[in-house]
Amino acid sequence: MDRTALASTVAACKALIDTRFPEDGENGAAAMLLKDGTVLTGTAPDAFNPSVEVCHETEPYCAAYRLAQRIVASVCLHRESGGRTVVLSPCGVCRERLAVHGPGVLVAVADRQDPTTVVWKPLKHMLPDYWMTVFPDETARGWTA
Repeated sequence: MDRTALASTVAACKALIDTRFPEDGENGAAAMLLKDGTVLTGTAPDAFNPSVEVCHETEPYCAAYRLAQRIVASVCLHRESGGRTVVLSPCGVCRERLAVHGPGVLVAVADRQDPTTVVWKPLKHMLPDYWMTVFPDETARGWTA
Protein backbone atom coordinates (compact mmCIF):
# COMPACT_ATOMS: atom_id res chain seq x y z
CA MET A 1 0.00 0.00 0.00
CA ASP A 2 1.20 3.49 -0.86
CA ARG A 3 2.38 5.19 2.36
CA THR A 4 1.61 8.61 0.90
CA ALA A 5 -2.02 7.63 0.29
CA LEU A 6 -2.31 6.28 3.85
CA ALA A 7 -0.80 9.49 5.27
CA SER A 8 -3.24 11.54 3.18
CA THR A 9 -6.11 9.51 4.58
CA VAL A 10 -5.03 10.26 8.15
CA ALA A 11 -4.51 13.94 7.28
CA ALA A 12 -8.01 14.16 5.75
CA CYS A 13 -9.49 12.68 8.91
CA LYS A 14 -7.65 15.20 11.11
CA ALA A 15 -8.66 18.05 8.80
CA LEU A 16 -12.35 17.12 9.10
CA ILE A 17 -12.12 17.16 12.89
CA ASP A 18 -10.41 20.55 12.83
CA THR A 19 -12.79 22.18 10.33
CA ARG A 20 -16.04 20.65 11.58
CA PHE A 21 -15.18 21.11 15.26
CA PRO A 22 -12.95 24.21 15.52
CA GLU A 23 -13.69 24.62 19.23
CA ASP A 24 -11.79 22.63 21.81
CA GLY A 25 -13.64 19.53 22.91
CA GLU A 26 -14.09 15.84 22.41
CA ASN A 27 -14.86 15.08 18.77
CA GLY A 28 -13.98 12.50 16.17
CA ALA A 29 -14.10 11.55 12.52
CA ALA A 30 -13.20 8.77 10.13
CA ALA A 31 -11.63 8.56 6.69
CA MET A 32 -11.54 5.76 4.17
CA LEU A 33 -9.23 5.31 1.21
CA LEU A 34 -10.92 3.83 -1.84
CA LYS A 35 -9.32 1.62 -4.45
CA ASP A 36 -9.39 4.49 -6.98
CA GLY A 37 -7.41 6.74 -4.59
CA THR A 38 -10.35 8.81 -3.40
CA VAL A 39 -10.46 9.63 0.31
CA LEU A 40 -13.90 9.88 1.90
CA THR A 41 -14.44 11.38 5.35
CA GLY A 42 -17.28 11.40 7.81
CA THR A 43 -18.34 12.05 11.35
CA ALA A 44 -21.28 11.04 13.50
CA PRO A 45 -23.97 13.32 14.86
CA ASP A 46 -24.87 13.22 18.51
CA ALA A 47 -28.29 11.90 19.53
CA PHE A 48 -30.32 12.39 22.67
CA ASN A 49 -30.47 8.62 23.03
CA PRO A 50 -26.91 7.23 22.71
CA SER A 51 -28.25 3.83 21.64
CA VAL A 52 -29.20 5.27 18.23
CA GLU A 53 -25.86 6.95 17.51
CA VAL A 54 -23.75 5.64 14.64
CA CYS A 55 -20.00 5.24 14.17
CA HIS A 56 -17.94 7.93 12.45
CA GLU A 57 -17.14 5.36 9.74
CA THR A 58 -20.78 5.04 8.67
CA GLU A 59 -20.81 8.09 6.37
CA PRO A 60 -17.71 7.19 4.31
CA TYR A 61 -18.71 3.51 4.30
CA CYS A 62 -22.10 4.33 2.79
CA ALA A 63 -20.54 6.76 0.30
CA ALA A 64 -18.13 4.06 -0.89
CA TYR A 65 -21.12 1.80 -1.52
CA ARG A 66 -22.96 4.58 -3.38
CA LEU A 67 -19.88 5.13 -5.55
CA ALA A 68 -19.42 1.36 -6.10
CA GLN A 69 -15.84 1.59 -4.86
CA ARG A 70 -13.86 -0.86 -2.78
CA ILE A 71 -12.45 0.38 0.54
CA VAL A 72 -8.74 -0.36 0.94
CA ALA A 73 -7.99 1.48 4.22
CA SER A 74 -9.90 2.99 7.13
CA VAL A 75 -8.94 5.25 10.03
CA CYS A 76 -10.94 6.69 12.93
CA LEU A 77 -9.54 9.44 15.14
CA HIS A 78 -10.74 11.04 18.38
CA ARG A 79 -9.61 14.47 19.53
CA GLU A 80 -9.66 14.83 23.28
CA SER A 81 -10.24 18.08 25.16
CA GLY A 82 -6.91 19.86 25.09
CA GLY A 83 -6.15 18.83 21.51
CA ARG A 84 -4.53 15.39 21.74
CA THR A 85 -5.77 13.13 18.92
CA VAL A 86 -5.84 9.38 19.51
CA VAL A 87 -6.40 6.50 17.10
CA LEU A 88 -9.49 4.34 17.58
CA SER A 89 -9.46 0.83 16.14
CA PRO A 90 -12.68 -0.16 14.37
CA CYS A 91 -15.42 -1.48 16.62
CA GLY A 92 -16.94 -4.89 15.98
CA VAL A 93 -19.74 -3.48 13.82
CA CYS A 94 -17.28 -1.55 11.64
CA ARG A 95 -15.08 -4.63 11.34
CA GLU A 96 -18.09 -6.51 10.00
CA ARG A 97 -18.83 -3.70 7.55
CA LEU A 98 -15.22 -3.57 6.36
CA ALA A 99 -15.08 -7.36 5.98
CA VAL A 100 -17.26 -7.00 2.89
CA HIS A 101 -14.23 -5.38 1.25
CA GLY A 102 -11.96 -8.31 2.04
CA PRO A 103 -9.31 -9.38 4.55
CA GLY A 104 -6.65 -7.10 3.10
CA VAL A 105 -8.39 -3.85 4.07
CA LEU A 106 -5.93 -1.88 6.17
CA VAL A 107 -7.31 -0.56 9.45
CA ALA A 108 -5.69 1.96 11.72
CA VAL A 109 -5.00 0.96 15.30
CA ALA A 110 -3.18 2.84 18.03
CA ASP A 111 0.47 2.14 18.68
CA ARG A 112 0.68 0.39 22.06
CA GLN A 113 3.27 2.86 23.38
CA ASP A 114 1.72 5.98 21.84
CA PRO A 115 -2.04 6.06 21.16
CA THR A 116 -1.57 9.15 18.94
CA THR A 117 0.44 7.12 16.41
CA VAL A 118 -1.28 5.15 13.66
CA VAL A 119 -0.28 1.54 13.05
CA TRP A 120 -1.81 -0.04 9.94
CA LYS A 121 -2.92 -3.68 10.11
CA PRO A 122 -4.77 -5.85 7.62
CA LEU A 123 -8.29 -6.62 8.76
CA LYS A 124 -7.45 -10.35 8.74
CA HIS A 125 -5.02 -9.71 11.61
CA MET A 126 -7.82 -8.06 13.56
CA LEU A 127 -10.14 -11.00 12.90
CA PRO A 128 -7.91 -14.09 12.78
CA ASP A 129 -10.82 -16.38 13.60
CA TYR A 130 -13.48 -14.54 11.63
CA TRP A 131 -16.76 -16.45 11.49
CA MET A 132 -17.02 -16.12 7.68
CA THR A 133 -14.03 -18.42 7.08
CA VAL A 134 -16.20 -21.48 7.83
CA PHE A 135 -18.26 -20.82 4.69
CA PRO A 136 -15.96 -21.76 1.78
CA ASP A 137 -18.50 -20.68 -0.87
CA GLU A 138 -18.42 -17.14 0.51
CA THR A 139 -14.65 -16.77 0.07
CA ALA A 140 -15.31 -15.82 -3.56
CA ARG A 141 -16.29 -12.39 -2.22
CA GLY A 142 -12.68 -11.81 -1.25
CA TRP A 143 -12.45 -13.21 2.24
CA THR A 144 -9.85 -15.90 2.81
CA ALA A 145 -8.22 -16.78 6.09
